[in-house]
Amino acid sequence: MRWTDVRTVIDALSGRGVTFWVAGGWGVAALVGRQTREHRDLDLLVDAQDLAGCLTVLGEGGYVVGTDELPVRLELTGGQGRWVDLHPVVLDEAGNGVQAGPDGTTYAYPASAFTLGHIRDRDVPCLSAAHQKLVHDGYVLREQDRHDLAQLRRIAP
Repeated sequence: MRWTDVRTVIDALSGRGVTFWVAGGWGVAALVGRQTREHRDLDLLVDAQDLAGCLTVLGEGGYVVGTDELPVRLELTGGQGRWVDLHPVVLDEAGNGVQAGPDGTTYAYPASAFTLGHIRDRDVPCLSAAHQKLVHDGYVLREQDRHDLAQLRRIAP
């Protein structure tokens, strides 16, 4: 997923008022302030109330659902190496979020987990470094995960 594709997606979603946060590798890039590796996809946490609008916006950009694992996630493909992985998050009045996980589990996102990063010419809503580290727990790390964690340790030891 190239930066130009990411910028197109985040600009389109922002322009339509969809509430989202960049997570995963591009989220790390936003925290570091630059792209440090290639990315297969763009991971987005999306306010569950905005999911239908998000799908409409992405559909207008040529994305179609490839994998439907709702309520946990939806993976969309736009062809030509463009992938967006959506994770619906239910927000409470205080701005805390909960995402459904597999087998009835949940993932908690306190309001403090949501922050602002920057990539090239864009401010990017994203997950905090502390929360990015937290979500890397509980599974076997791949090379890109180790890379991302090293980047996060550089900015938030």
